[in-house]
Amino acid sequence: MSTEYLFPPAPIPALPIEGETAVFPIRRIFCVGRNYAAHAAEMGNEVDREAPWYFNKSAHAYCPGGATIPMPPETQNCHYEMEFVVALGGEAGLISKDEAMSAVFGYGCGIDLTRRDLQAQAKETRRPWDLGKDFENAAILGPLTRADAFGEIGDQAIWLDHDGARVQEATLADMVWSVPEIIAHLSRFYRLMAGDLIMTGTPAGVGPVQPGSRLHGGVEGLQPVQVSFAG
Repeated sequence: MSTEYLFPPAPIPALPIEGETAVFPIRRIFCVGRNYAAHAAEMGNEVDREAPWYFNKSAHAYCPGGATIPMPPETQNCHYEMEFVVALGGEAGLISKDEAMSAVFGYGCGIDLTRRDLQAQAKETRRPWDLGKDFENAAILGPLTRADAFGEIGDQAIWLDHDGARVQEATLADMVWSVPEIIAHLSRFYRLMAGDLIMTGTPAGVGPVQPGSRLHGGVEGLQPVQVSFAG
């Protein structure tokens, strides 16, 4: 018996896969906080070296790379944050660090948009970050590349250009918490499944966008991601 919906359900957000016609349906988006020490320092924070920590974005915050989008509403200080994205392709119940990579499907480039002023207000009042982090077009994601085509995660460069000027630059080796460590730790709190994405944190150099801004970012070995803001 088919389900009768009161109104048409929203389409499932999905990412293109490099060289393939099938697409990757997005289930959830997990984001790692303060995973580059230099970025934590520029924001006046210290890295929590006891364990990684997270916030979430809705799958419907997804924006395809290459889009032109409006400026996010209700903010005077929207920041870009370039990120290495891990896409899971299998179920990962409670999984060890040594086994964690078996759950990985592939990788991609992403830009996390943050309404920094709203995030700061939430921090001051000890309230959730949702208004600062989880909103339409807040997760700009490029195509995925399968893990075997990308190879081992090492010291690949990660970078972002704002209006043609390099503003963020680091390597994946600079991450405080490695991808296996993140997956293993996250699996203690969630039943990770195929379709889950992990945005692994941003290097130093974040800053505000303006109407007309153009962002172009990449990770060595992956398809880049770009977005423009309507003037």
